[in-house]
Amino acid sequence: MVLSDFNYELPPELIAQDPLAKRSDSRLMVLHRDTDEIEHKTFTDIKSYIKPGDCLVLNDTKVIPARLLGVKEDTGATVEVLLLKRIDDNRWETIVKPGKKLRPGARASFGDGKLTCEIEEVLADGNRVVRFFYEGIFEEILDALGQMPLPPYITHKLLDKDRYQTVYAKHEGSAAAPTAGLHFTKELLAELTEMGVKTAYVTLHVGLGTFRPVKTENILEHHMHTEFCQVSEKTARLVNETKEAGGRIICVGTTSVRTVESMTDDAGRLCPGSRDTDIFIYPGYSFKLVDSLITNFHLPESTLLMLVSAFYDREKVLAAYREAVDKRYRFFSFGDAMLLL
Repeated sequence: MVLSDFNYELPPELIAQDPLAKRSDSRLMVLHRDTDEIEHKTFTDIKSYIKPGDCLVLNDTKVIPARLLGVKEDTGATVEVLLLKRIDDNRWETIVKPGKKLRPGARASFGDGKLTCEIEEVLADGNRVVRFFYEGIFEEILDALGQMPLPPYITHKLLDKDRYQTVYAKHEGSAAAPTAGLHFTKELLAELTEMGVKTAYVTLHVGLGTFRPVKTENILEHHMHTEFCQVSEKTARLVNETKEAGGRIICVGTTSVRTVESMTDDAGRLCPGSRDTDIFIYPGYSFKLVDSLITNFHLPESTLLMLVSAFYDREKVLAAYREAVDKRYRFFSFGDAMLLL
């Protein structure tokens, strides 16, 4: 398989720049893998496709306001620091701009000196290890000074930070939202629970590697980014009991899929624990546990589109994407959703 096998034409105006007024008003394309039928619904119609005894698996990571805008201390030049992964209390792996001017030893200031940092190390991929200096609680300072790290294809200003969080976001650590979950409201989740649908939570802290383009024509040569994931004993037990009872495991988003498939053993049982995962799912992959998938529409030639193609069929997925374009679906993070049954 080559990279161009996962390309499709997308008019730029179909890239959703703003969230809808109500989360669950988004459209829902339903793909039936057994019959190849495609239906066009709204997201609240998902209740018609999820049955009592099924289990929704949701990623409860929380996006941190990881984008810091400040100045270089010696010159006053504008700089940007994007937090990717916490190394210890005060040190983070980051992406900095402009990289050429932020070499080891350089210092930057944010919020009139409320937060300062020093570049300690340049990593092999160009990311920087940064040490922060401050008084007080780092998370409170970051919440006051930081901005939400929206994907590069979103150019509009986000007026409400909460709209780039799921309603069940809990564990801070992501540089991007698990966007398939943005369609759920607390009311819709409560209705599903009343129907007898189980909900299980996993955690995968989404890194910006999600948005990095695949640059190798042979996709097998692509180096997958690493992300931290975690499964609790409660979630493992709930998922395994659901499977044993004949219920379906319905993952909400590609991050939930990557977590579940990373933490499932060869016998098909989800195991509790935590680890860093660089699992790369592309056509030919044999899924161990996942039965159905709720996901958004993904970028051309992206690893996320490759995962969806592995779950269904590459040509049929691309045909569905062409139909979504024809019917003017909204694409990417703030866009519409797809349910693969």
